Amino acid sequence: MKPDAMINGVSMLSLGWLRETVNFPTPQSQSNTITVPGRNSPIRFTEALGRVAYHPRSFDMTFSMLGDRADFDTLVSVVVNQFAGNLCQVTLTEDTTMYAVGTLEAAPSYDPLTGKGTLELSCTDGDAFLYHVEETVVTVSGGGTVILVNDYMSVVPVITVTAETTLRWAVDGESVQKTVSAGKWEIPELELRHGDNTVSITGEGITTFTYREGRL
Repeated sequence: MKPDAMINGVSMLSLGWLRETVNFPTPQSQSNTITVPGRNSPIRFTEALGRVAYHPRSFDMTFSMLGDRADFDTLVSVVVNQFAGNLCQVTLTEDTTMYAVGTLEAAPSYDPLTGKGTLELSCTDGDAFLYHVEETVVTVSGGGTVILVNDYMSVVPVITVTAETTLRWAVDGESVQKTVSAGKWEIPELELRHGDNTVSITGEGITTFTYREGRL
């Protein structure tokens, strides 16, 4: 399979572009330290809010084509008019289960001596996390205990219940209880962390948890 990139579901290969290079570096953490006179260790604020926050993800991709200048201009026009300056979802053929989100900017160039055109698509404001293409959906009928497995990105699930339901879970060792009526809810306190998250359900209806996982 030839390496490709899908932008908002559109294959760059199908548009006539060959993918040459791709650079998706890991985003850097938002680190801040204060040196205190007389102390050997600085005060670190990287996890001041209880977790690490990250700077926007930067990435770039380079594509090429062979042809005359008119063909090159046509291919560039198709890409630029669809994606340049737009917030896009980018998926690589190496892992079609994940996508990045960011604003794309285009930088085309053409060499008339070789007849080779290149197009660099870059992003400097991408979301730090990569997202799963498929949402995770877990449904429970009646009461019981459910384990919600989550990737590394913390996420608050959307909870849909068909009857009054009581949910119980633990946050840092402390038990939390919430009763909701039939409908769709987002409970900020019910934030799924990496790994297994246990939630107890009391009710007679159907409870559905929907969330999109992510990782760096």
